[in-house]
Amino acid sequence: MIHPEIALITASQMPRPDLEIGLLVEELGRVGVRVAIFSWDDPVHWADIPLLVLRSPWDYTRRYDAFMEWAGRVDRETRLLNPYSLVRWNGHKSYLLDLEAKGVPIVPTMLFRAGAPHTSASLCGIWEASELVVKPAIGAGAAGAMRAHRGEPALPLHMAELLQSKDALIQPFVPAVAETGEVSLIYFDGRFSHAVRKLPAKGDFRVQEQHGGALQPHEPTPRELAVGSEALAAAPTPTAYGRVDLVEWEGNPVIMELELIEPELFLRRSPEGLQRFAGVLKAALASGS
Repeated sequence: MIHPEIALITASQMPRPDLEIGLLVEELGRVGVRVAIFSWDDPVHWADIPLLVLRSPWDYTRRYDAFMEWAGRVDRETRLLNPYSLVRWNGHKSYLLDLEAKGVPIVPTMLFRAGAPHTSASLCGIWEASELVVKPAIGAGAAGAMRAHRGEPALPLHMAELLQSKDALIQPFVPAVAETGEVSLIYFDGRFSHAVRKLPAKGDFRVQEQHGGALQPHEPTPRELAVGSEALAAAPTPTAYGRVDLVEWEGNPVIMELELIEPELFLRRSPEGLQRFAGVLKAALASGS
C-alpha cells in the first residue's frame, strides 16, 4: 500500500460541506504530491504520513478536549500544520488578550472565566457602546454569540448560562460589522496572499455564509496589511497558513479574529492563492521540518 505524503484533515461530523478541500487535493496532485483526506478521529496510523494539514475539523469546538489531545499526540508522532503549540494557543479566544498585550489592535475584549461571578455592571466594561456581544471563548461560526443592548436582562442571563461550563468573552458591538462587514486577509507561510470582504445579511451581524453573509473582492489598505502582519508576528510560532479577520473600530482596522486552526481560506476566490498554498505545503513536505 502506498501511503499519502500529505493528509488533509477534516471532521466526521461536518456542520456544512468543505468546498475548498477538493480544490486543494487537485492542486497538490498537479504538483506531484500524493494526498488523502481523513477525519481527525479516523483510525489511522498517523506516523506513516509525513505531513498532516488541518483543513476543516469543524467539530473541534464541540469536542475540544478530544481534538486537542489528538492534535498534541499526532504532533509528536509526525508533523502537524499548523503545529500543536499554535493550535492550542489559538483554540481559546484569550489569545486576543495576548495580541493586545503585544500592541496589536483588537476589538476591546473582556474575558470571564467559567464559574466567575459577574454582574450586569461588570458586563458593560468601560465602553460607551450601546450594544454588546457575548460569546463563548471556545467557539466558531458565531455559535453561542448574543448581541444585545447593554440594559437588556437577556445579556447577563446568557453570560450566566455560558459561565456555568465555559469561559466567555464580552465585547462592544462594532457598528461597522453591520455596515461594511469584515475584511479577511489570507496568509501563506507568513506572506499575504489575497483578501475578501464579508458582509452580513440585512439586519444581521453574522458575516458567515451559513448565516446569509456574502463575499466581495477586497484590495487591502496599507494599514490593514500592517495590522495583519503585526498579528501574525505576535503568534507564538510561524504559521503555514492563517486568516486575519479585521473590522473597523474608531476609524482604524482592528483584529476581530486570528484564525490559525481550520479557517476557510477562500481558495475558490483565488486560483493564485490555491497555487501558493499548495506550493507552501509541497515545500514543507520537502523540508521535513
